[in-house]
Amino acid sequence: MSSREISGATVLPLKDRYWPLIKSRQTFLLTLTGVAGYLCGRPFPIDWLQFAYLAGSLLFTIGGCTSLNMVFDRDIDGIMERTHRRPLPAGQVGTGPASALGGGLIAAGLLFALGLSGLFFALALAGVCLDMLVYTLWLKRRSAWSILWGGLAGGLPILAGRSLALGRIDPAGLLLGLAIVCWIPSHNLTLGMLYSKDFLHAGVPVFLNVYGLSATHAAITFSGLLTWLAVTGAFARIGPSLPAQIILGLSGLGLLGLAVYAWARSSRRIILVLYKYSSIYLLAVMLLLGFEAL
Repeated sequence: MSSREISGATVLPLKDRYWPLIKSRQTFLLTLTGVAGYLCGRPFPIDWLQFAYLAGSLLFTIGGCTSLNMVFDRDIDGIMERTHRRPLPAGQVGTGPASALGGGLIAAGLLFALGLSGLFFALALAGVCLDMLVYTLWLKRRSAWSILWGGLAGGLPILAGRSLALGRIDPAGLLLGLAIVCWIPSHNLTLGMLYSKDFLHAGVPVFLNVYGLSATHAAITFSGLLTWLAVTGAFARIGPSLPAQIILGLSGLGLLGLAVYAWARSSRRIILVLYKYSSIYLLAVMLLLGFEAL
């Protein structure tokens, strides 16, 4: 189905209007962390029905939060060059349908979570509250440190997945959650560096605009180091194979090396490489965690 013209305005197909609301790459990556956490803690054979409910719960809950974030941030999205073509500021989707989509997905995700276990439901609900109430509605427009609360919300899916498998919260699960908590701020800090003028124009405080270039590079490097240490500590408790340890070590060194190099050179191209590599690194770690379990 192609785009069509109505009253001089281009109307996109439904999938092109609503699919971007969940930020599919971000949603799938965070869902993957929960799936990896579950697999690394689940004794075999896997209960595939429980696995499906887990994946669906995380996918719906995370996607719903992202859609509602789009609703709440539509005004600043419309100001920034990077985001002004998103469906809400571009007028392709109304706030009512987008809110209904987000709320419906969250409700479905939490209903699935409740059917899995009380602990999993509590962690999923905590993630929703941290992301929607604390990060988006309270702190995002007030403090550059809001990214820490966004990180806490992002660290809960992997903790929830492993806790569902084990029936409890364990040290390895806490370390895996901490790794995501540390990774998300460093990932967002590089984004803030790439689009600092955009965020400044929209009135959203980012670390670079508040604390300066040197402090931002230091924070990125420190966050990368903490991420690597937390991942290494978690894998040590889980017991990875030698090839997995080698891959883990080299990829972590790559993350730290890029952070240090970006600090020394501080060019937009290097920052962009670091931004993209951080996503690849997290994806590789989660795939490695899942494959090691299988």
